[in-house]
Amino acid sequence: MLALTAVPLGVRVVVLEPDPQAPARVCAEHLQAAYTDEAGLERLAACDAVTLEFENVPLEALAYLEGRVPVRPAGALLERSKHRAREKDALRAAGAATAPFKVIASEADLTGALAEVGGRGVLKTSELGYDGKGQVRVSHEAELLPAWEALGRLPCVLEGWVDFTREVSLGVARTAGGELAFGGLTENVHRNGVLRRSLYLPGDPAEAQARALARAVAERWNLEGLLTLEFFELPGGELLVNEVAPRVHNSGHLTQDGGGLSQFEAQVRAALGWPLHDFAPLLPCAMVNILGWPEDHEPDWPGILALEGARLHLYGKAHKPGRKLGHVNLAAPNEAVLRGRLAELEQLIP
Repeated sequence: MLALTAVPLGVRVVVLEPDPQAPARVCAEHLQAAYTDEAGLERLAACDAVTLEFENVPLEALAYLEGRVPVRPAGALLERSKHRAREKDALRAAGAATAPFKVIASEADLTGALAEVGGRGVLKTSELGYDGKGQVRVSHEAELLPAWEALGRLPCVLEGWVDFTREVSLGVARTAGGELAFGGLTENVHRNGVLRRSLYLPGDPAEAQARALARAVAERWNLEGLLTLEFFELPGGELLVNEVAPRVHNSGHLTQDGGGLSQFEAQVRAALGWPLHDFAPLLPCAMVNILGWPEDHEPDWPGILALEGARLHLYGKAHKPGRKLGHVNLAAPNEAVLRGRLAELEQLIP
């Protein structure tokens, strides 16, 4: 989707991706090679700038590129955001609150750990883990060791359980010159650890707080590119940062059809040093993910296409149950109409 956005702007896109069926190959030059392949990296180094579509890029690849071509976001920021403990330490240094946590590096670290974080928690691998993977909920001390073993006895972070009222997210883009732009605050609902839907309504009362935190993190981390912050909202209205992603985010896909600048164009502009402006939608809008479906539960494609205000986006990925294969965006003139259409849409997508 980054490439699809960049091409109409006159940008030639080159993608380094080992998968021969990389979806971006339909609109970009596809370098089929490992992320650490020196010949492939040399070809990337001939570009005006390099940006990231996901976090699971080897840091040595970015280290090779830096000094040869602007890498936005920089490898140092990726190194921070790839590791949960480093990320939380850096967030706190920027003035953002997080859930209490304890680093679990050995079996000895498990003793008394749950009490230290409040008595309930989630044990997460320090690195990797996405869409609910690489984590186990724990409510009793006796569950910690089995949970750690289930995660392969890998380095982990034990996070205290947060009784939140909702999950929200917001993107921030920043150029090398320090120009900032913000997305709108979206409210997110997950199902089985995977984002099900996102909702954007103008005037969310928590948006000012989220923007202030995003600004503080972007400036403290010297962001060049785009960063998305995921928050827990507490009953009193305070926002805790759950995690960050140094890229466009699933919850921001609704910006494609909200009438304003999309998060994808914001990341392209920030990477190239072009002028920015805020990328919140201009209309109330929503997004529902399409996951790989079990047999006989395929989405109602004609119904989706017939729904007023709906825009279907499919990624060209091979079908696999549970895999994110696409999404549908909805836009409407007001909240009431949007919620009505959203209820219809959710009946069309299992």
